[in-house]
Amino acid sequence: MEETRRYLNSIGIGEPHLAESEKRFGDGGQYRFEVPGIQKPGAMRVLIDAMEENDVKVHRITQTKGIMLLTDTEIQEMVDLALDAGVELFLSVGPRATYDTSASARTPEGARIGYRLRGYDNLVYAVEDVRRAADLGVRGIVVYDEGLLWVLGRMRGDGELPGDMHFKVSAHCGHGNPASARLLQDIGADSINPVRDLQVPMLASIRQAVDVSIDVHTENPRSSGGFIRHYEVPDIIRYASPVYLKTGGSVAGHHGWDTTESQARERIRQVVLVRDMIERYYPEAVLSSGGELALPSRR
Repeated sequence: MEETRRYLNSIGIGEPHLAESEKRFGDGGQYRFEVPGIQKPGAMRVLIDAMEENDVKVHRITQTKGIMLLTDTEIQEMVDLALDAGVELFLSVGPRATYDTSASARTPEGARIGYRLRGYDNLVYAVEDVRRAADLGVRGIVVYDEGLLWVLGRMRGDGELPGDMHFKVSAHCGHGNPASARLLQDIGADSINPVRDLQVPMLASIRQAVDVSIDVHTENPRSSGGFIRHYEVPDIIRYASPVYLKTGGSVAGHHGWDTTESQARERIRQVVLVRDMIERYYPEAVLSSGGELALPSRR
């Protein structure tokens, strides 16, 4: 094993150790808040109002059902709301195995395909989904397929997509080790959401291998295990920063849940709970001021 460990270390995949992360966001912050599962403008508006009422900062709002399920008017409204509130808006690629004609994706064995793309045409459709969002001013995209990420990264570099586009890899890709995280970073990821149940030392090993932000679920819907990690959050920040704390998930019944306006308020309540946990157990942790956010662009 020592020979393998030495080789991994030589290519930047060192043996994990719980040293505090010295990596930060560009503004010096260690953590940001992300609220996922906000699918429509109405829920987003209520969420932003609740942020202001509770004096809590959320940096990123994420839609998970798919760009193709939103009208141009809805996307533009969400872009405007994000800009006015100074928050990132990330929309998810729509085409995915569970939306196309795949029978395998709905079987226990075939479910391993996750939301990845099947065939050439679905790859084209996915790129078109991203192009449409970019044309409407969106600058944050959630990606579920590594091949698509590679294509989008090339397109961004070649000027086919805006240079300020940010690509976030979903937990539904199933990545959970430092080598996989390094690969994702190398092919274009700006933010990586590993599988939801990684222990803190596992997150630390990923942090040692990559510089991009790691997105960690602080709680989960029942369909993803339903576990809540509020007490772990201080150590997640300490050893894995910079991190996005994905908060509010236990309100949802499953991924893609159409959050109601009242549930949007409950998601902010959960952000408050996590914020209070940080202030109680790791008060010196630095909340990102919001510099260098992937804010939308007005048309």
